Amino acid sequence: MRVFVAGASGAIGTRLVPQLIDRGHEVIGTFRSPGNAERLQSLGAEAIALDLLDAQAVRAAVLSAKPDAIIHEATALANAHFGRKLDSTFAPTNRLRTEGTDALLTAAAEAGVRRFIAQSFANYRYAREGGPVKTEDDPLDPDPPASTRQTNAAMRHIDEAVTAAGGYALRYGGFYGARNDQLVKLVRRRYFPIIGDGGGVLSWIHLDDAAAATVLALEREGAGIYNIVDDEPAPAREWLPVLANAVGAKPPRRVPSWLARLIGGADGMTMMSEARGASNAKAKRELGWTLRYPSWRQGFAATYHAGAPADGPTPAPR
Repeated sequence: MRVFVAGASGAIGTRLVPQLIDRGHEVIGTFRSPGNAERLQSLGAEAIALDLLDAQAVRAAVLSAKPDAIIHEATALANAHFGRKLDSTFAPTNRLRTEGTDALLTAAAEAGVRRFIAQSFANYRYAREGGPVKTEDDPLDPDPPASTRQTNAAMRHIDEAVTAAGGYALRYGGFYGARNDQLVKLVRRRYFPIIGDGGGVLSWIHLDDAAAATVLALEREGAGIYNIVDDEPAPAREWLPVLANAVGAKPPRRVPSWLARLIGGADGMTMMSEARGASNAKAKRELGWTLRYPSWRQGFAATYHAGAPADGPTPAPR
């Protein structure tokens, strides 16, 4: 297929492009930052500069490319600074997930493109009740923390708009696998503590495994939502010390809940202490997906140990 990848120069895009090409697809990749055209071309894609918030430019690009499928991986999180209010950090990305998604879907409909996949997110979204691990059928949080409501609304928009149009929304776990992961910098400086009992559950996914699942979803007809996460959702008290050890940092500090509430705000404490993880059973069953790193335990060690290769795309698992 001819595959139009929006956000092809990003963290997952640069892993996805070579895997698509390895499967025999032709890739037209979009970028925003200067210098990324050469990067995409080196990966084997045709590179197009495109602002997804310019609906007319999106229409022209899609109609000109004549793709068989569109994959929306665009975000605006490079060099983002995460603070107490998640919505402030994600504001540009939220526009890409609402206005950008709508522009791509409108262009896809006009161009007759029936296959559409978009990046969504699994962590911090499921209702904070019941068991620690949720499936795609479980309800989302009806009352997310105040500082995350716009971000949650934007992700809900992607889920609903894309599936209504006959595509797949992929709820990825927390990405890791890039050598410049911002979380790694915080862990090395011991700026990322275990809050309270560290009971908030997170789901992880290595970038290579996320890209592999995306290729499989592209090649499957139909519509729906998949959690694209590894096999081991885990509370912070389990995964954070392992990550610290993998990157050569001292063990994470522990911060009591009352102090975390004063420093990071009630919303941050709620997410870190009450979040639920996500199950990948549906994606593995329906996509025939096999993970290179079934758990963050193997993935952290392989990615961040001394002498690990520099960040860059790797072939899909075979």
